[in-house]
Amino acid sequence: MNLLIAGFAVFIMLAGVGVVGFTYYSTNVVLPDEITPPQATTLYAFDNKTPIAKVGDQNRTLVTIDQIPQWVQDAVAAAEDRNFYRHSGVDYKGITRAAWNNLSGGDKQGASTITQQYARNAYDNLKDDTYGRKVKEAILASKLNDKFTKPQIMQHYLNVIYFGRGAYGIEAAAQTYFGKSVSALKPDEGAVLAALIKQPEPSSTHQGYDPAINPTAAQDRWNYVIEGMVKEGWLGVAGKPERPVAYPKNIKAPKKGGIGVDFGVDTPYGNVINYVREEMRDKGICVDKETQVTDAKPLCSQALMAGGYRIRTTIDTKIQKAAVETAQRKTKGSELSDQPANLMAAVVGIDPTNGRVLAYYGGDNGTGTDYAGKNTDSTGAISGGHSPGSSFKIYTLAAALKAGKALESRWKGKAFTPEGTKFKVSNAGVDNPSCGNSCTLRVSTLKSLNVPFYYVTEEIGADKVVDMAKQAGVTTMWRTDTNPAKAYDLTKADPKDITPEPFFNVVGYGQYPITVLDHANGVATFANGGVHNKAHFLYSVEKQNPNTGKWDKVATEKLDSKRRIDKDVVADVTSVLKDYPAAVNHRLDDGRKAASKTGTWELKGDSSDNGDAWMIGYTPQLATAVWVGNVGARKPLILKDKRKVSGGNLPGDIWERFMDEALQGKEKVDFPAAANIGDPDSGNGEAATPPPPPPGGLPGQPNQPGGLPCDPLTNPFCPRTDGNNGGNNGGNNPNDPGRPGNGGNGGGLLPGLPPSNRD
Repeated sequence: MNLLIAGFAVFIMLAGVGVVGFTYYSTNVVLPDEITPPQATTLYAFDNKTPIAKVGDQNRTLVTIDQIPQWVQDAVAAAEDRNFYRHSGVDYKGITRAAWNNLSGGDKQGASTITQQYARNAYDNLKDDTYGRKVKEAILASKLNDKFTKPQIMQHYLNVIYFGRGAYGIEAAAQTYFGKSVSALKPDEGAVLAALIKQPEPSSTHQGYDPAINPTAAQDRWNYVIEGMVKEGWLGVAGKPERPVAYPKNIKAPKKGGIGVDFGVDTPYGNVINYVREEMRDKGICVDKETQVTDAKPLCSQALMAGGYRIRTTIDTKIQKAAVETAQRKTKGSELSDQPANLMAAVVGIDPTNGRVLAYYGGDNGTGTDYAGKNTDSTGAISGGHSPGSSFKIYTLAAALKAGKALESRWKGKAFTPEGTKFKVSNAGVDNPSCGNSCTLRVSTLKSLNVPFYYVTEEIGADKVVDMAKQAGVTTMWRTDTNPAKAYDLTKADPKDITPEPFFNVVGYGQYPITVLDHANGVATFANGGVHNKAHFLYSVEKQNPNTGKWDKVATEKLDSKRRIDKDVVADVTSVLKDYPAAVNHRLDDGRKAASKTGTWELKGDSSDNGDAWMIGYTPQLATAVWVGNVGARKPLILKDKRKVSGGNLPGDIWERFMDEALQGKEKVDFPAAANIGDPDSGNGEAATPPPPPPGGLPGQPNQPGGLPCDPLTNPFCPRTDGNNGGNNGGNNPNDPGRPGNGGNGGGLLPGLPPSNRD
């Protein structure tokens, strides 16, 4: 039967106008310019030169024939079809020779031309290996030969053919085997790639021609290609390159990663890929429903994998490197490298002037948990937030100032039980702080006191605090009395509808979880004087024209800068926060001015251990949020030296180091002066009644000019004289930033637990 089929195939090939002509003109052929092979998408850093990720079903980048050196084209012809420039798409002599060899019991031969091979690789219905397929393949090849020039056919062929190691097309092959573009290939390198085409990967009968797997056969095949080029006059003659004298030694070893189909997915850049996909959908580049799909708008689930986009991100490789080297556990010398295995960190750095995310570290793999952003589980539940603790007080303070309160307004600070509740509001477990019931908002912020911020929230309304966070850039907040915690989209919800239920007055001191990305975006709004820019990762998107090879812009960055917070409000908030780096011993290098705030939250409601710790801060050029918590299950956050993790130690170390490295070489920029807005008499606290100084004063007292006594009621950094130091606020006390003490522990509440009194 095989002999009969083979004989019939030869007859069809040679029969002439009758059968072939009818089939030729009756076959509906989709021509190459109407189909685009799937291409990988490459993501670049902001410099638009450094690839940070490449993803796709097939690792392919289209090139035009003018980008492919002539000697590379000739090497492919020498390897696969030496009559390519002479035949009409089908090599009838080759078919006859191959058929006779098959009939006489020799090795099975295909005798397919480059044009036929292109047809087979381009059309799904030509994948089977039968004589019937060869008939249709030959017909298609003839029609293609009439439609396109030889260079066009060579271009189409070299863009679809497989070269092994996951590389489809000549450009991906050049990058995979030599780490360079096809346009930079030398004749000897082009011959290596041409030699691969016959069998790039091992099979059950042959080990293929990958030099890393079968070096002897690979070099023999390379010699065959070189000899063919010489024989055809494509090498070693006038006007052509010299014949290579040795097999190339610069072939890259196969490895996982590099510029390949999944390069970057299993690195910290993997999470950037996820955000880029979301922003492409938001910009209308792709769609979620099949009914909405058009030629210009593919499904978002497939856009990156097959769209062949060139995407310029906002990531600054220098600043990203600083984030990873500072916070990544497996990086030797990082702040987490020798800490207990349950500790995890996340870092996000944003340019306040435009919202560009310059650095993003939320984990080591784009397919795992993103500790800096949102995650969706199999049930559709959204998770990812961490209780910000006292770091959230920047929004409460701003809301208070907006409502007419002043930094010097005084508030009650002693612990109490709010009417109608069963929980006590305290200051990191301290019932009576040094300022008693006469705590200014400035002092309350610097000492991270909870009670005054509860009173402030109760008086102005929890909705005002939530709205301030929303205006700054916090998009999502989780309630903590459900299991799992339920996420609320602040961009769609009216704060009045979600306060005081489910977000009660404890929102004022940071009980409810938010993401690191959102917190960094909120901080960036303060760094930019109250003008908000939405945090984003996408700068531009280009798509290649398959016919011309040119890259057309699909989308570009469009900023929507809006003033969300009054500049005087921000100036007063910053005037407090700029004292914080020195207070917690995290000053930036060379006297650079910065504003910051720590925050911790308890492990669970009845525990003195910490579960979340933060350091947030900014300069006018960079806003950063740092979180430290757990990998997986919540456990007490304990350093290797047995101290509790608090905002002032490990998160502060990460923040300071990252900011110093990221800002190195940049101009030092100061903040605007305080505006001193609001009514100093607007609080519910007692008026200050400092005792008169004794005659002559007391020389040598700390923090007090002119030898006057240090008054803890007016100066938050003064020691107590009554034997009660008021606790150290979970590591946030400027007097003792490193020692965690007996309060202010931090961490997110487990669902169902009552509001916390922790910092």
